[in-house]
Amino acid sequence: MRDLFSLPLTRNDGSVSTLTDYRGKVLLIVNVASKCGLTPQYDALEKTYARFRDAGLEVLAFPANDFAGQEPGSNEEIAQFCRGTFGTSFPLFSKIAVVGPSKHPLYAALIDALPHSEGAGKQGMIDGLVRFGVTPNQEPELMWNFEKFLLGRDGTPLARFSPDTLPDSPAITGAIERALRDR
Repeated sequence: MRDLFSLPLTRNDGSVSTLTDYRGKVLLIVNVASKCGLTPQYDALEKTYARFRDAGLEVLAFPANDFAGQEPGSNEEIAQFCRGTFGTSFPLFSKIAVVGPSKHPLYAALIDALPHSEGAGKQGMIDGLVRFGVTPNQEPELMWNFEKFLLGRDGTPLARFSPDTLPDSPAITGAIERALRDR
């Protein structure tokens, strides 16, 4: 697997970055969208970030317009929406592709490391997408917006959670707590 810390990233403000800025932190990486039925998860992401930030958690949000055009805005519009609507304070990156042939190398590496998501309601999420006339992607591809990857302090991918698994659910908060205990 590629060293995730070396992959080039672009922050929402256009500045160039890597995950090296977050070395030693537990990372929750999420592909987000502003016009999705799951968009209210921004609130739970912010609450989870506030709860665990001082212990060493960083939530990193990567907007993507790959699912039914649900992230149509510019980077500036996305930032204004996130901060204005949900009061987000966690790092926001520029819009990227998270599926298909133009998938960002970060997501290619994460999916390669964790080809299957976990989540008690995963089948219900799939069934719901089908009811709305959407054919969900098959794993290992991401199913939809708000899929979550948890990385340990050393950058090791630890868990992948399906879009319907809420950021403040016991499954995710328990995994975060375990990762934070590991030094």
